[in-house]
Amino acid sequence: MKARDEILSVLNHQDVRPVPYTLGWEGDVGERLDAHYGGDQWRKRIRPYFGGVGLIDGMRKDPVEGREGFGKDLFGSVWDCNGRPFHLAEAGLKEPSFDHFDWPPPETFFVDDERVAAAQKSCADNKDELFINAGLGWGLFETSWGIRGFENVLMDVVAEPDFFEELLDRITANFLAYVDFTCQSVPDIDAIMFGDDWSDQRGVIIGPERWRKLFKPRWAKIYDRVHSYGKYVFTHCCGSFVDLMDDVIEIGLDVIESCQPEARGMNPYELKKRWGDHITFWGGLGSQSIVPFGTPDEITAEVRKLCCEMGKGGGFIISTAKSLQPETPTENAAAVVEAFTQQDG
Repeated sequence: MKARDEILSVLNHQDVRPVPYTLGWEGDVGERLDAHYGGDQWRKRIRPYFGGVGLIDGMRKDPVEGREGFGKDLFGSVWDCNGRPFHLAEAGLKEPSFDHFDWPPPETFFVDDERVAAAQKSCADNKDELFINAGLGWGLFETSWGIRGFENVLMDVVAEPDFFEELLDRITANFLAYVDFTCQSVPDIDAIMFGDDWSDQRGVIIGPERWRKLFKPRWAKIYDRVHSYGKYVFTHCCGSFVDLMDDVIEIGLDVIESCQPEARGMNPYELKKRWGDHITFWGGLGSQSIVPFGTPDEITAEVRKLCCEMGKGGGFIISTAKSLQPETPTENAAAVVEAFTQQDG
């Protein structure tokens, strides 16, 4: 069976063995694994299931004169890119008002014709083999604080609700246009991938009730637009989103990623029991616990358990909750590679 067909079977809640997986790494992990294995042949054992294209340049940052390592985005916000991770240094919209603010229309973020053509060729070359996701960058919440600043957004939600709703409406309008441009430009894609960290380790950052009032109806419009093109909806969210599971299922989310088991209420086995018939989970192997701090044997056992229990009846793609981070011991990184690529069955 081709990789794309396996992912489609998983999304249709059909049992697939071995369980499809994704595996990425950051920093020096790849080089350390090359040394561990005595070469880079181990990389060829990692089976690709997904292809990706991006037609929205939402992360573009132009150099700031006289400030090395700083970049300004299309909303006028300045980012310090000197460290890991990069962070917001100066909000583009400093006051809760659109007076004298030049809002960038959605087409400002569309990539040029050359990059569209490259995405079309990539889709044509891989559409029968790989499941193709089109990424749109940060979502509504992260875009809002990228424009206003994180602390300002938390205050706007309470103190400036009319302004904040207008801000979300403007961002939503852009996203609907992003979906149209992407799906019309590369009709061979299988899904749209969104990313929006609604949560921290404890729960929804602005609280579930405010999220339902402010974000749920707007995400519903965006998800509906994606589905109108016959595409699946994938969303990445860090932290504890257990309080929103019924909501995201109601508005049509097909796949939720990255399922961090260390966050409150995010035990993957419990998520599967409660909602596994209605949504696909992607992730599940703890990047803050067993991957950096467990033993290779513990990693092997947990991967086997996740594949057995979470993979039963489909609806699961195994991955580390985050790419293998630089603090991952080499032997643990190798254990993840071995466990993912040498599943039983």
